[in-house]
Amino acid sequence: MKDEEIDDVLNKAAQAPDDLDPQVLGSITASIRTSLQPVRALPPGWILTAGLVVVCAAISLAGAMRLGFFGFQKMDLLERWIVFPVLAVLTWLAATTFVDQMIPASRQRFRPAAFSGFVVIALLAMFAMLFRDHQIDHFVSAGVACLATGVLHAIPAGLLGWLLLHRGFAVNSTTAGWVAGTLAGLAGIGMLELHCPNFEAAHILVWHIAVVPVSGALGGLTGWAIRLPWLAGNKH
Repeated sequence: MKDEEIDDVLNKAAQAPDDLDPQVLGSITASIRTSLQPVRALPPGWILTAGLVVVCAAISLAGAMRLGFFGFQKMDLLERWIVFPVLAVLTWLAATTFVDQMIPASRQRFRPAAFSGFVVIALLAMFAMLFRDHQIDHFVSAGVACLATGVLHAIPAGLLGWLLLHRGFAVNSTTAGWVAGTLAGLAGIGMLELHCPNFEAAHILVWHIAVVPVSGALGGLTGWAIRLPWLAGNKH
């Protein structure tokens, strides 16, 4: 329904006669009351955000436990103390943005498109500073394997995150899906940093970081597909 149609309905309602039969009004009120059901309020935003962070961390750790912590073992102390805190902060910010998208009229701390770009730039800056091995061995074959592994771990993180917030409502499901995919992509990168021992700069800068935009695009497409039936229904 378009804004103009809503305005037309409200204007017609305002012009309706006020001498309606009280019995008719009473029956309408009674029928509405019988269909009303109490709604359980959503938990506070910070609890939802923390839940999303826990989901992402659990997926990352579970994947690394299954495949091996080879990347974590190869890192020196400085790399560990920079990579994982930065990933934790970005994951928290992404989770906060996703919660904002799922609660109508909530304060939008970040613009989703700009935030996704910020995540990629922050990761590029961090990895470029830490990893200086400029060799390129098996660039495509090893890279595609890491990209696929990261995205495959991002998918359950995205699904669990959406399940956690299923009682919310996304005004724009495409944008919310993109943010959810970005958040899930960070879970995939977290798993890769724990597991992947390939510290070639090009490998990490291209294939590891690519997990975020690919997962974001998948989330956006999913949200768009969910929105299609709603849009089709409003055209009739």
